[in-house]
Amino acid sequence: MADVLESGRAGAGSVVGAGSVDWQKRCVALEMQLLRFRLQAGKIRELLAEKMQELELRVTESDQRAESAEKQIHVMEEKLKYANVQPSESENSVFRRYQDLTNQMQEKDAVIKRLEVQLEKQEYLKVSSVCLQKATQISSVPLHDDDSGSEDDSGSLASLRTSTLGPERKGSTPGSPRAVKRGVSMSSISSESDYAIPPDAYSLESDYSEPEHKVQRTSSYSCESLREPEMLEKSGYLLKMGSQIKAWKRRWFILRNGEIFYYKSPSDVIRKPQGQMELNSSCRIARGEGAQTFQLITEKKTFFLAADSPNILEEWIRVLQNIFKVQASSPVAMETTTAKPTVRGWLTKVKHGHSKLVWCSLVSKVFYYYRNQDDKLPLGQLRMREAVVEEVDRSCDSDEDYEAGGRGFLSSHCTLVVHPREQSPTYLLIGTKQEKDTWLYHLTVAAGSSASFKVGTEYEQLVGNLLDVEGDPDSVLWRREALCFCKDGLRSPLTTLPSEALQTEALKLFKSCQLFINVLVEAPSIDYHMSLAQNALQVCLTHPELQNEMYCQLIKQTNCRTPHNSSLTQCWQLLAVCVALFLPQQHFLWYLRQYLQRHADPRSEVGKYAVYCQRSVERTLQNGEREAKPSRMEVLSILLRNPYHHSLPFSIPVHFQNITYQVVGFDGSTTVEEFLSTLTQRVGMRKPHLSGFALFTDDPSGRDLEHCLRPSIKICDVISKWEQALKELHPGKYEGTRIVRLMYKNRLCFRAQAKGETERERLLLAYQVNDEVHQGHFPVNKELALEVAALMAQVEHGDLDRPAPSSASCSSPQPKSQQILLQALGRFYPKHYKQDCSMDQLRDLSERLATKWSVLRGCSASECVRIYLTVARKWPLFGAKLFHAKPLPPSSVEQSQVWLAVNEDGLCVLDYTMVSHPLVTYSYQSVITFGGCCDDLMVVVSQTKEQGGGKKSVEKLVFALPKPKVKVGGGVDVGFYCANQGARVVSKGWVVVLM
Repeated sequence: MADVLESGRAGAGSVVGAGSVDWQKRCVALEMQLLRFRLQAGKIRELLAEKMQELELRVTESDQRAESAEKQIHVMEEKLKYANVQPSESENSVFRRYQDLTNQMQEKDAVIKRLEVQLEKQEYLKVSSVCLQKATQISSVPLHDDDSGSEDDSGSLASLRTSTLGPERKGSTPGSPRAVKRGVSMSSISSESDYAIPPDAYSLESDYSEPEHKVQRTSSYSCESLREPEMLEKSGYLLKMGSQIKAWKRRWFILRNGEIFYYKSPSDVIRKPQGQMELNSSCRIARGEGAQTFQLITEKKTFFLAADSPNILEEWIRVLQNIFKVQASSPVAMETTTAKPTVRGWLTKVKHGHSKLVWCSLVSKVFYYYRNQDDKLPLGQLRMREAVVEEVDRSCDSDEDYEAGGRGFLSSHCTLVVHPREQSPTYLLIGTKQEKDTWLYHLTVAAGSSASFKVGTEYEQLVGNLLDVEGDPDSVLWRREALCFCKDGLRSPLTTLPSEALQTEALKLFKSCQLFINVLVEAPSIDYHMSLAQNALQVCLTHPELQNEMYCQLIKQTNCRTPHNSSLTQCWQLLAVCVALFLPQQHFLWYLRQYLQRHADPRSEVGKYAVYCQRSVERTLQNGEREAKPSRMEVLSILLRNPYHHSLPFSIPVHFQNITYQVVGFDGSTTVEEFLSTLTQRVGMRKPHLSGFALFTDDPSGRDLEHCLRPSIKICDVISKWEQALKELHPGKYEGTRIVRLMYKNRLCFRAQAKGETERERLLLAYQVNDEVHQGHFPVNKELALEVAALMAQVEHGDLDRPAPSSASCSSPQPKSQQILLQALGRFYPKHYKQDCSMDQLRDLSERLATKWSVLRGCSASECVRIYLTVARKWPLFGAKLFHAKPLPPSSVEQSQVWLAVNEDGLCVLDYTMVSHPLVTYSYQSVITFGGCCDDLMVVVSQTKEQGGGKKSVEKLVFALPKPKVKVGGGVDVGFYCANQGARVVSKGWVVVLM
């Protein structure tokens, strides 16, 4: 191509001497000739794609034929085995036919691979030869002024114009796309339609490392010629063990961008995948028992996989280990997952003449770009520290250079150039001016040169100037008009925003803040302020781009404002609510900290709010930002309780099984783990992972459901989401009157937990067991029920105050004592034993309870609890979780209703009327698989027959349970839980728990 350009220039020089010629039109005609060639190459590419699809179909058909042959052979072998017949000639012939088919498949695979290689070579040769022929023809034929290109050709010119310069253009200065007319590069031929006009004039350099070819999603050979020495992408068939029904299923797997997707077949890759596996440095591989099986262990799940051969297994393991090695050694994954991006969006990235539409994200001082916005592993990164960021001047360009269909760019599009230190420049094509201003500002700030280049709004520039003087408290910049309070409303946003819609939203946000600040907070209007704060902050959570704007508006409204003003106090209160939810990005966080430090003074009310906000900022940095808007309780506490008086400004009661509660304080960033640490210290209990206790909430709907809280979530988010759910279920009915109920109770009961129990743990566990007794879920006869009821009555009330009987009075207890006895019967005696009792029978029960209670006179509460638990633990299923279920076919259980009891030893099916009578018991060694669907729970078990030489039979047990109670994987109601925290690890690690 360089020769072509040279000959063209030489010819042009001779013509210049002859007379004036319109070189621009001739260059356009030359480009049109090249465009026609590119279209021809596209047709060739389509033909090749069709051929590849045909080859894939043939491979699929061969696989299907082989599978059907295997199934036929398997069926015949089973028939022969059961008939007790020796292999006959027909069986041998079938086996020979199977071997022939297998050999034919291998031969076809070899032929297909050879065809693929030949097709790639033919494509390369055809394209190269056509390119040379066309270039020779164009260089030898005189240029004409007429434009013979079709409308289609000219319409797609801009989107297909991707090329590189010859060596003689290396030294040219990078400029607008008008100055970079190039030839054709091989990467542009194989690219897709998201390529656009490259504005740079640089040729390929040695430091270019971005992969320009996209891996085809339907074959395992598509990336063979493009892989780096360490392969990071792969595709092919594997067998996967089902998650609910434990059976091997053949699936087509694709490993790309640090994620694995799997489909039914290669032809389904254009559809939604059946599942995916996220890979990171914490994942690991464990080889299975067989030579072709392995386990992929991720943070959330373990996947059981098998390959068709040991060689294929080793290939997959090698590629996966390469992925883990790259992720462990690179800080990219850690930075991108833990830090919040400052700005992100779709941009066209251009480098070395190659353009690509990519998803870009600026995190701290690193610019990442991805193939799509869901990818976890970026294609590459640019270190922005000390980089040069400039806008390319394209004022001399016309729309004729950019007219295109699809993703074509016009001259109205903007271009930024990023030139990191000791690297070649990268160009970014941006669609709108608002997006360009946003990217230019944030990239310039990340590069550390915002003050010198004067980018951003006036407010942002002044913040940058303050940063340059290191926030000098005596600087006049703090009193500049743009940074100080002004009675006039905002006419434009204080920060650079990427769209007109967000700019409009920023002005609406300012009006909401003004209403919150200027309307005096009073008891009748407190709901008005709460609604304003919640709605404004929800907008900021929905649109993170507005978070910097929110802080700038609040700081501007409080800076240099008249002190001792209710509006000033209410503005600080809104800022106090805001800092617990999210924080500003980049140097706005520095600006917020400097501003709070400037006003922090415990002698004034404003200074106290500043100190409180300082603490909240540090807590938010420590525990991360929130997920939900502030709750009603949180806003009211800030507005009415003067939060600066308390290190933990919020508090909520936690209820226990013995009808007591403990009030626990927390702040806007407190997690459940921190909350429970405070609670356990106050009530004298061990940590949750040692005691088996957990924190639960009630259900907003009022149903008999409890939800176990994960340790990492924040208490304020729990309360906010609960309030929102209540508002959606019962709009206006319970608002302001009903709050979330937190309960601390035992979740998992293991024998190993009994060692080291504290007195408080035993007490709460005894009350929890008593609830099971009261509900009829614990096997006690009537006599034992009275015994344990007397023990719990002694724990609850102490010694029974029963005066000695006299001749003038009957032997029955006094009215007060009788009332206490009836209360004890109501709380501690099984309700199914007394539901049909008459008044005389109840009086007799009270008398018998009083007799047994009197025997315990002088016995301490701790001693009674010890006796109670000693008796309860004699039941083999102590600590088991019971579920009411109905057996369904093909279950062998004949009863219409049963109890499913699950503990650390196994699964028991109990008689519904007699809890102590187990119908059948299955250990975890016999559980093959389990799964839930809608209202059904299925458990597949195997049992060894008593007679039959040790053969095992497989049985399916299906039970109908209420839908909220069936959830596999440790959900909020019923789940198979891995029992390895503080307890003996069972054989397969499954325990069903009621949450």
